[in-house]
Amino acid sequence: MSTGTTTGTDAEVELVIGGMTCASCAARVEKKLNRMDGVTATVNYATEKAKVSYSGGVSVGDLIATVEATGYTAQEPAPPAEQTGEALEADELRPLRERLVTAVVLSVPVVAMAMIPALQFEYWQWLSLTLAAPVVTYAAWPFHKAAFTNARHGAATMDTLISVGTSAAFLWSLWALFLGTAGTPGMTHPFELTIERTDGAGNIYLEAAAGVTAFILAGRYFEARAKRKAGAALRALLELGAKDVTVLRDDGREETVPVTDLKAGDRFLVRPGEKIATDGTVVEGSSAVDASMLTGESVPVEVGSGDPVTGATINVGGRLVVRATRVGADTQLARMARLVEDAQNGKAAAQRLADRISAVFVPVVIALALGTLGFWLGNGVGLTAAFTAAVAVLVIACPCALGLATPTALMVGTGRGAQLGILIKGPEVLESTRRVDTVVLDKTGTVTTGRMTLLAVHTAEGTEEAEVLRLAGALEHSSEHPIARAVADGALEKLGALPTPEDFANVPGLGVQGVVDGHAVLVGRERLLADWAMGLPEGLARAGAAAEEAGRTAIAVAWDGEARAVLEVADAVKDTSAEAVGRLRALGLTPILLTGDNEAVARSVAREVGIEEVIAEVLPQDKVDVVKRLQSEGRSVAMVGDGVNDAAALAQADLGLAMGTGTDAAIEAGDLTLVRGDLRAAADAIRLARRTLGTIRSNLFWAFAYNVAALPLAAAGLLTPMIAGAAMAFSSVFVVGNSLRLRTFRATG
Repeated sequence: MSTGTTTGTDAEVELVIGGMTCASCAARVEKKLNRMDGVTATVNYATEKAKVSYSGGVSVGDLIATVEATGYTAQEPAPPAEQTGEALEADELRPLRERLVTAVVLSVPVVAMAMIPALQFEYWQWLSLTLAAPVVTYAAWPFHKAAFTNARHGAATMDTLISVGTSAAFLWSLWALFLGTAGTPGMTHPFELTIERTDGAGNIYLEAAAGVTAFILAGRYFEARAKRKAGAALRALLELGAKDVTVLRDDGREETVPVTDLKAGDRFLVRPGEKIATDGTVVEGSSAVDASMLTGESVPVEVGSGDPVTGATINVGGRLVVRATRVGADTQLARMARLVEDAQNGKAAAQRLADRISAVFVPVVIALALGTLGFWLGNGVGLTAAFTAAVAVLVIACPCALGLATPTALMVGTGRGAQLGILIKGPEVLESTRRVDTVVLDKTGTVTTGRMTLLAVHTAEGTEEAEVLRLAGALEHSSEHPIARAVADGALEKLGALPTPEDFANVPGLGVQGVVDGHAVLVGRERLLADWAMGLPEGLARAGAAAEEAGRTAIAVAWDGEARAVLEVADAVKDTSAEAVGRLRALGLTPILLTGDNEAVARSVAREVGIEEVIAEVLPQDKVDVVKRLQSEGRSVAMVGDGVNDAAALAQADLGLAMGTGTDAAIEAGDLTLVRGDLRAAADAIRLARRTLGTIRSNLFWAFAYNVAALPLAAAGLLTPMIAGAAMAFSSVFVVGNSLRLRTFRATG
C-alpha cells in the first residue's frame, strides 16, 4: 500500500530511512534528496523518517534509489494495520540484541585471560583469537559499515573511532600472532604496568578490540530501548476514537457497524456515556458533551438540535442522534494526529555529544598516528617498532568508556527519576533541558484538577448552608451532568449522606427540578428560577455576578417559591500549582498559561498561581502555532500538558512534559512524563534532566581524558597491553561511578 499522496502534479511521500547512526547521517540524506529536481525533503534522525514532496518525472523509486546510493536504506512505511507497536519495537531491537549477546559471551573470557596471568595456559592466545574474531567482525559490523559510509562523505563520528580502534587492535594482534612472536606456545602477558619501549611483536590487543565492542554495543542497546517511538503518539491518538457506531437506517433499524464504515450523511445514535463516533451535527435530542480532552474547556458544552459535535468527545447527558459531516481523515481527531506527526518530524533531534567530539578527535588521532609512524621511521628505529607505536596510538584512542558515558548516566538518571515519578524517554531530550527558558503550562488537568468542584456556597439571610447542600445535593445526585456531580460530591463530602428525591426532572440546558423531603426544589441557571417567576435577592445576585466574572459557574438554588442560595462551581486549582510555578521561575523559566478555556477563567487561575502571561481561548491547532510563535521569537520552549489537545504542542515544543494522569496521546508525545499529577514534578524533572546531562558531559570528558593522557605513551612506543587494558578499565570504572552519583538526587517536594 502506498502512502504517497498526489495533488495535481505534486506528490508527497513518507519514507522510513535505515542505517542512520547520527544526526549528520540525516543531514547527508536530506542534502542528497534536496539536490534532485523538484524535490523538497526533511529527514529526522529521531523518528528515522523522511518527508518528501516531489513533482515532475520523479518517482518514489527514484527517491529510494537516491537514499540507497548515499549508503542508507529507504522504504515506504507499512500500513497501520500491519504495525503492532510492541512487536515492531522488538523486531528493531532483535539484531542489536543478538550482536550484543554474541559480543558479551565471547569477550568475557578474552578479557579475563588477558588480565589474569593464571588463566594464560599454553595456547591461550589462539583461543583468544578464536573468540575475538566473531566479535570484531560480526558483532562490530554496524560500526565498520557506518565508518565506511561516513568516510565516503568525508565525515568522522564515534562509529569511525570504534571501527578504526578495534580494527587496528585486531589487525595488529593478527600480525603479532602469525608474523611476530606472540603466537609462540607459552607466551604470556605479565600483570605489570611497566613503561618500556617494545617492538610489539609479542603483544596482542584482542581484549581491547573485543571488550570495546561489547561495551559499546551494550551502550547502544540500552539507548535503543530508551529511544522514543514517534508512532506511539499517533497510535494513542487514533485509539481514542470510537470503534463501533450505531447507525440509524432509513427504515428505522438500528445497525452497529465499525466506525470505518460510517459515511458522511449517515445518522447515528449516541447514548449517555458513549463517545461520539465522528464529527457531525445534532439532529435530535439535547445533552452535555465533555470535550475537555480535545478543546481544554473544563465546563461541558450543552448541545441541542443543529449544534456541531466533534468525534471522540463524550456524551455525558441525554440521547443524541447525530448526522455525520466529516469522516476518516477529515475529522478533527485525524487532523490532530497529523499535527502531532508534523511536529515530531520537524523537531530537531540533538546530535550525540560523542559524535560531535569524535568529529574533531578522530582526525587528530589519525594525524597523530601517521605523525608517530613518520617520526619513528625517520629516527631509524625500524619498521616494526614504528608501526607498533602508530597502531598503539589508534588502540588507546578507542575507549570503551565512550560507549558507557551516555547509557550509564541515562540508566541511573531514569531509574532515579522513576522512583520520583519522572520518566525520561531518551538521551535526545536531555540537551533541550539545558536551553529552555520558557515554560508553557496547559490549564485544565495540569495547573487545575481537570474536574468540576464545588468551591463556595452563598446563602440568603436565614438559610443554613447545610440545608442548601442537603436539598441541592440530593437533587443533583440524580443527574449525570458533570456540574451536577460536582455539587453532589461537595454535598456528600460535607454531610456524609443525602436524602432520595421523591420526584426528579431534567430541564435541558437550564438545570434540574424535583421534590426533596416535601420541598419543591430548583437547581440551575438563573433563567430556570426566572421561568418560575423567582428572582435572586441583591446579595445573591452580586455573588453570582462576581463568580461569573472570575470565570466560575454560578448555580442558583431555590425551594418552596424562594431563591435561597448561589453555588460556585469551577475547575479547582491544584494545591501545589502556585508552589510549582515559583520553582519553575527559580530555574530561570518564564511561565505562560495556555488554555482553550475563556479569558476570565484563565486570568483567575493565573492570578491564583502567580502567572502573568496568559493565552486563552485557543483551539488545539492554535496551541501548536503559539509554541511555534514563541520559538520564532528566539525562545526555547518547554510545554507541560495532559490532554489530547496538548499532544501536538508537546511534540512541537523543545521539551514536552506530559502529566501521567493525562491521556495516552499526550504521554506518548511528551519527552518527559510526570507520573504524579503534581506540577512540582515538572521542576524536579527539569532539574534531574539537567543534572543527568551534566553527568553525561563529565563522563565524556573523562572518557577522553584518560585516553588522551595515555596517547603520549603510545606515541613514544612505551604502551604495553597492560597499560592499554588499565586505561580502558579505569576510565570505565570512573564513568560508572560518576553516573551512580545521580542516585543521590532528591526531589524538593
